[in-house]
Amino acid sequence: MFDVKKVSIEWGGETLTLETGKVARQADGAVVATLGETMVLAAVTAAKTVKEGQDFFPLTVHYQEKYSGAGRIPGGFFKRERGATEKETLVSRLTDRPIRPLFPEGFYNEINVIAQVLSYDGHNEPDILAMVAASAALTISGVPFMGPIGAARVGYVDGEYILNPTDAQVAEGDLDLVVAATYDAVMMVESEANELSEEIMLGAVLFAHDACKDVVKAIVKLAEQAAKDPWDMAEQSDLTAAKDKLKKLIGKDIAAAYKLTDKSARSNALNEARAAAKAAFADAAPQDQMAAGKLMKKLEAEIVRGAILKDGKRIDGRTTTQIRPIVAETHFLPRAHGSALFTRGETQTIATCTLGTKDSEQMIDGLNGLSYSNFMLHYNFPPYSVGEVGRFGAPSRRDIGHGKLAWRALHAVLPTKDEFPYTIRITSDITESNGSSSMASVCGGSLAMMDAGVPLKRPVSGIAMGLILEGKDFAILSDILGDEDHLGDMDFKVAGTSEGITTMQMDIKIAGITREIFEAALNQAKEGRAHILGEMAKALGEARTELSDYAPRIETMQIDKAKIRDIIGTGGKVIREIVATTGAKVDIDDEGLIKISSSDPAQIEAARKWISGIVEEAEVGKIYDGKVVNLVDFGAFVNFMGGKDGLVHVSEIANERVEKVADVLSEGQEVKVKVLEIDQRGKVRLSMRVVDQETGAELEDTRPPREGGDRGPRGPRRDGGDRGPRGDGGGRGDRGPRRDGGGDRGPRRERNEGPEDQGHVPDFLKD
Repeated sequence: MFDVKKVSIEWGGETLTLETGKVARQADGAVVATLGETMVLAAVTAAKTVKEGQDFFPLTVHYQEKYSGAGRIPGGFFKRERGATEKETLVSRLTDRPIRPLFPEGFYNEINVIAQVLSYDGHNEPDILAMVAASAALTISGVPFMGPIGAARVGYVDGEYILNPTDAQVAEGDLDLVVAATYDAVMMVESEANELSEEIMLGAVLFAHDACKDVVKAIVKLAEQAAKDPWDMAEQSDLTAAKDKLKKLIGKDIAAAYKLTDKSARSNALNEARAAAKAAFADAAPQDQMAAGKLMKKLEAEIVRGAILKDGKRIDGRTTTQIRPIVAETHFLPRAHGSALFTRGETQTIATCTLGTKDSEQMIDGLNGLSYSNFMLHYNFPPYSVGEVGRFGAPSRRDIGHGKLAWRALHAVLPTKDEFPYTIRITSDITESNGSSSMASVCGGSLAMMDAGVPLKRPVSGIAMGLILEGKDFAILSDILGDEDHLGDMDFKVAGTSEGITTMQMDIKIAGITREIFEAALNQAKEGRAHILGEMAKALGEARTELSDYAPRIETMQIDKAKIRDIIGTGGKVIREIVATTGAKVDIDDEGLIKISSSDPAQIEAARKWISGIVEEAEVGKIYDGKVVNLVDFGAFVNFMGGKDGLVHVSEIANERVEKVADVLSEGQEVKVKVLEIDQRGKVRLSMRVVDQETGAELEDTRPPREGGDRGPRGPRRDGGDRGPRGDGGGRGDRGPRRDGGGDRGPRRERNEGPEDQGHVPDFLKD
């Protein structure tokens, strides 16, 4: 029934298997990729016709994680996979970016690529498998795809590159890098690094490319067995005459427009030239009108690229290595915990940093289960930033991708939770855009965190690099404009500190680049990053030492794990009382680390004292502040150290005789007490009379000591019986046997004079 085709290779210590012919047979191409026990199905379908008037390539990639593959039920109310999570969106983009440039120009059939995680073994990440499976499915589908591509993840631990590392190895190491490549050239790079050098990053990319070649070979072998017949491509019309007509009509106008340095003026001039071109082809067939629009873009590209390669002149008159003017300002927003306005040329962001407690951490529900992140970066790109009318609302895939890139750039320099126990949220609101707003977000986010007092290891800057490649001639552009991005061959973003790279992202619009170009781009980017760091330092060179007055304060304290239950109390009673009474938030983890947070230092101190009183042991001879919590005939119980009670006997309230405790003390009264004794069971005997109740100073004990020696007989009992001397137990015979209640003991249960009938009584009062 099934005509199964399968290819397997040993790859990174695991077996990679590509299989087709069993699942999703009605798709144009479907491949199940397996690595270890992680399985991903990628299915490709393509429209057989093109919609009338369509002049773009509608490729859509969807990546979805099936929770059942990890033996989990999704969280939330609906208990099913719904809208794409952040990770699913990022992996969809990761798959889209390297395959999109490999479709031929003029191919406008709609294509759907759907990758679904069917099984997850906990250590082989499915994102790489999704890219491999999508590439294989496209290769065997028959659509005009100039692949295949391979994909690989690389880690860097103890000076060694690791192919497809586990999550633990990535966390232990200094690099998490993903590369997608054809057999001949690298197409895409995505990474997060711990301030690594250009040489190490380049070596990692080349190491990954070698691994990609093995995958490409495996896909080719599968295609030799299972590929469908290639589609017939319509012949492209000869547009030479139309191109010459356009060049004569508006060539000079386009060249003049691209000499205007102001973006708005340049856009207006280009729109006039485009309108003239449209008018010239108004009577042509619809296909010719569409072709004219494409030719217009080609003509623009030729003019801009030619000027750069021949004269070294860019659109705004800069040299290839020159950075646009930078203006940075911190504390831009008075009520934000930290803020910065970062402007580079016509690109601008308002970056804010908000500090929160553990309650504000981001909960992430994924195949690995629930996890929490204390660092977030949210990127927003409103349409007014490019002078357009457009959709404004929920973040797009692009917004999520740009935000994650900036997140990776800054994540490596964050302090540890022990050093800075805050949840950190960065928002980057792009207010102007003409070239790399994501790298502006890196610079603005770094400044905003330093303005908020976040102790970063070092400031981080970012730069976007471009490429113009014609044959063997090429030019690398620093700090590219939006038009240079659209008309160029590469979008290469690098961010890092003075010590090394923290993230690197590259997208190629041609069939790959050489090692020579990649190395030159890295070195030129290093110079640009250093320049930007210098400009940022003019605004703020290091983190402020004080937090904003509006930011919460967090203090940490470590307690013995055995005391955790005492802090929490039965059903959380104690910790709730601490929070309700002091107003501070209190969080405690399984290791006994307590975080106390509040914007009011007095509330933090009150909670800290309370907790200290619970976990600390009282010291004999030490004076404490306390509160009367209960009055009894023979004294008062006083709560001190926040969580301990002790008895102040009536004889220890004052030096003079106290007839009635309630005449001197009242419940809730603040007092100062000295610890006189702690018995073996932890019962505490306190004294007020030896402490100055105003100053808390210890007073000299002027009461003469009780005379020692034998106290002699106690005298007759209340019922008239003679107990005899206390030490020899005499006189007890009159009481009769205890078990049957014999003897004239008197109504013992109704007696109310002795301390043993008052409930919370220390042992030393029971004899």
